Amino acid sequence: MANNGIFVSFEGPEGAGKTTAILNISERLQKEGQRVIVTREPGGIRISEKIRNIILDNEHEEMDGRTEALLYAAARRQHLVEKIEPALQQGMIVLCDRFIDSSLSYQGFARGLGIQEVLAINEFAIGKTMPDLTVFFDITPEDGLSRIVNNDSREQNRLDNESLQFHHAVYEGYQRLLQIYPERIRSIDASLPANEVAENVWKLIYSQLI
Repeated sequence: MANNGIFVSFEGPEGAGKTTAILNISERLQKEGQRVIVTREPGGIRISEKIRNIILDNEHEEMDGRTEALLYAAARRQHLVEKIEPALQQGMIVLCDRFIDSSLSYQGFARGLGIQEVLAINEFAIGKTMPDLTVFFDITPEDGLSRIVNNDSREQNRLDNESLQFHHAVYEGYQRLLQIYPERIRSIDASLPANEVAENVWKLIYSQLI
């Protein structure tokens, strides 16, 4: 990358526990004196959060798959130029809950739009900016969705309501991406207790980047 920052994205099926681990990692990095910014997709900044509300609204069941993919790419573009790139240029560590791989898996594979087709849309949006490391939280759709049901504090969105078949397709899409990008995407067992997951993520990030 043409900057001194570090860009780490976190990916996985619904209910994988990414958010909990990200907050843990952020706290540990800050205690070590690192400058860290935590963000998410879709969202992270005002415009992208508004797009997020449109995409994930439970009332928007009629949304076309291509519309969905384009909205994600639009939100990603604004998020990138307004928040991620400035932070990287300042030498910060960016921890992002989801990035391009979510679009490739959810819309590209699970929606059947094509991984390469969705990649092209996103390359237009983000240019050559890709994460230095992507941590994939590996958990079965059944286990992830059961966590959502038992988590009253988590927002229930339109994608949570998709069929189990769809969520299995998302998981398979991620497995494809692990094969396509083996040097960038690293998998961790997200079915373990939260503290063990966070520790394994910490070791992975620290050994790879810090």
